[in-house]
Amino acid sequence: MTAIVLASSSKYRRQLLEKLGLDFLSCSSDIDERPQSGESPDALVHRLSLAKAEEVGKTYSNHLIIGSDQVAVLDQEILGKPGGRDAAIQQLAKQSGRTVRFYTGICVLNSATGRSLSDMDVCSVYFKRLTSPQIENYIDLDQPLDCAGSFKSEGLGIALFSKIVGEDPNALVGLPLIKLVALLEKFGVDIL
Repeated sequence: MTAIVLASSSKYRRQLLEKLGLDFLSCSSDIDERPQSGESPDALVHRLSLAKAEEVGKTYSNHLIIGSDQVAVLDQEILGKPGGRDAAIQQLAKQSGRTVRFYTGICVLNSATGRSLSDMDVCSVYFKRLTSPQIENYIDLDQPLDCAGSFKSEGLGIALFSKIVGEDPNALVGLPLIKLVALLEKFGVDIL
């Protein structure tokens, strides 16, 4: 089997990739993740997924590199990772009773040949109307300060939603496994 490297230090992405039973390494990429002027969310996640894979490919020159990036969008505004409690509370208050779209890009790069393939998953998250005490209690319990949108759908965050609409529930956590399996197959990696 071809050596695989996940271009991420995210524990969430590592846990998702482990579901596929692949042997892989994990390596953080150091790229500027800020959107370019006028860049759409889908263009942003495609660009960053490829950039992460290419950056890690400089170190791992004969591997399949998996790059992924995700952004949350509310009314054309990209929501980043909150980083702190107050910012997380503000994000969830803005999302209360509304729909947030999550764009998750995925790229597989053969670092030996330079060939890359990309795809994207879009997931809509419908938030319940949330009270301030509910938001604060959730933030204190789940500590989603390193998550775009200020929640962990794989944890207690699922209680914040009325529904989720998308092709792959894994994409919301940060790695669209259905699309990843299809891309890996195109590089000759048969998961089954």
